[in-house]
Amino acid sequence: MSEGWLGRLKNGLSRSSEKLTGGIVGLFTNRKLDRAALDELEEVLIGGDLGVATAMKLTQSLADTRFDQEVTPDEVRAHLAGQVAQILEPVARPLEIDAAHKPFVILVCGVNGSGKTTTIGKLAGQFRDAGQSVIIAAGDTFRAAAVEQLQIWGERAGAPVVTGAQGGDAAGLAFGALERARADGADVLMIDTAGRLQNRKDLMAELEKIVRVVKKLDETAPHATLLVMDATIGQNAHSQVETFKQMVDVSGLVMTKLDGSAKGGVVVALAEKFGLPVHAVGVGESIDDLRPFEADAFARSLMGLET
Repeated sequence: MSEGWLGRLKNGLSRSSEKLTGGIVGLFTNRKLDRAALDELEEVLIGGDLGVATAMKLTQSLADTRFDQEVTPDEVRAHLAGQVAQILEPVARPLEIDAAHKPFVILVCGVNGSGKTTTIGKLAGQFRDAGQSVIIAAGDTFRAAAVEQLQIWGERAGAPVVTGAQGGDAAGLAFGALERARADGADVLMIDTAGRLQNRKDLMAELEKIVRVVKKLDETAPHATLLVMDATIGQNAHSQVETFKQMVDVSGLVMTKLDGSAKGGVVVALAEKFGLPVHAVGVGESIDDLRPFEADAFARSLMGLET
């Protein structure tokens, strides 16, 4: 992983790490690790969006090794970074395109404003750079802006974008896009979807229909279903995962906008609770600011340590 990316990751997580490390430094300057200190540390971790279960687990692991001893803030941060990396390691799995499925169909979900369209564009560019041909289906037919944005990203990435009439049938569009991707011999088909959670029943029906119709052409599709989430929503991410898991078989997560958030700890809470692969994290606008998730670098950056 390049130094440039590690620097961007650390900068991107700076708001999250400042919140956590400030609390830890305030707590553990000339202080023993007694029960009161552990309770206060738990509050700091919960305040950093790591969630109650994760905060309890992390403080207990610290108590198991250092209870009633003097500890420095640096020792606490190093211990917590190691424990966080252990939680994240099993879910840090890059999105891999299985060449046995051609095209490899990726269904992309997420609420409006989550960074879904941008993520599709960035991933399409990365697949193209890796020598794979990509077709994008603009399945969010209700938002003209989403279609226009996808077309701009498609041009940048050299990936044709299949569009339909505004407000048209998203499942029919996905079906046509898969037919085209097969005819063209494309390696990857990425299908954007609507994200109108306030009409949850409509959205569920639409997503189920998209899955149903692509299975008519390829019963193994979609081969990956990504949920894109904006890190600034913090603990609300839990309910988004629950909701989308009820609608479709979410196979992995992408976390965006970590650079605008003090709530980066939520990634750890999601890993602990759901165990879903975190394929990539985003810390900026450029195509290179979305990268495969790396547990140790993330954990150390979150705790404000050198990576």
